[in-house]
Amino acid sequence: MNYSALSAAWICWAIVGLSPIMGKYAAGLISPAVLVFLGTLLGVLYFTPWIHKHHKWGELFAPQTRWQFLFIGTFGTALPFTVFLIALHYTTPGNAAILQQSELIYSLLFAAIFLHERPSRGQLGGSALVILGVLIILLKEQYTPRWTGDLLIVGSTWMLQAGSTVAKKLPKQLDYHVIGMARNVFALPALLVILGVMYVLREPFLFKPTATAFAVLGYTGLFKYGLAMVVWYKAIRALDLSKVTAIYLSYPVLSLLLSAALGLDKITPHQVLGLVITCAGAYWVSLTVQKEGH
Repeated sequence: MNYSALSAAWICWAIVGLSPIMGKYAAGLISPAVLVFLGTLLGVLYFTPWIHKHHKWGELFAPQTRWQFLFIGTFGTALPFTVFLIALHYTTPGNAAILQQSELIYSLLFAAIFLHERPSRGQLGGSALVILGVLIILLKEQYTPRWTGDLLIVGSTWMLQAGSTVAKKLPKQLDYHVIGMARNVFALPALLVILGVMYVLREPFLFKPTATAFAVLGYTGLFKYGLAMVVWYKAIRALDLSKVTAIYLSYPVLSLLLSAALGLDKITPHQVLGLVITCAGAYWVSLTVQKEGH
């Protein structure tokens, strides 16, 4: 696929911005764990031709990285994406996109604890804005049905950062195609455990074979779990990181506007205020990290 680095950044922005929308459409059609499981299988198929062509199977299952890959697959894909889809049964795509910015708070916390990176004043200030934006959403939705979904999202984004923290310790020579494949392959054990628990508890394995269900599945496996990783790395390797980050962090705007256009969200003043504050805080944090060369 031939596209510029700037186009790659915008493709990634669109894929991520569509995630809450697609997740909402999956509600009632596909069980969350079933969607993530089938999506990871499609993700494996997406990366398989490249892995096979470049003879990377040995790197994928190397003893020195297999436990790291298992952690990343479990906490970077299987668990957070399943919880995210469950949350969308309760909350709106707009709220979900805004609240996912809370991941940056865990990013600073984990970096300080496990990577011994002391946060700067700029990082702390940006994090304070993110917290403020998240609180605006949470307090407005307090004790409403949406609140359950909102709390699930805020309470699960730490998993993504846990996976990212471990990923930073991976060998530098690993190609991002290998990492992308590993996130899918090594997510499968945790997903099989989740499906097994569902079977024991007699939870339904829902999959209604409609055009919408197949569209959501195709997006999840081929775009979100496949192409998004490829275009993200293409963009950040060729462009200034702050420029790519500025594009990427604005994805909740797409999620909220598209959700409203499709009748899934009714934009409210507190959503707009929370969106502006969290995006500003997220960009401040990323810009500070870029300037400090982290």
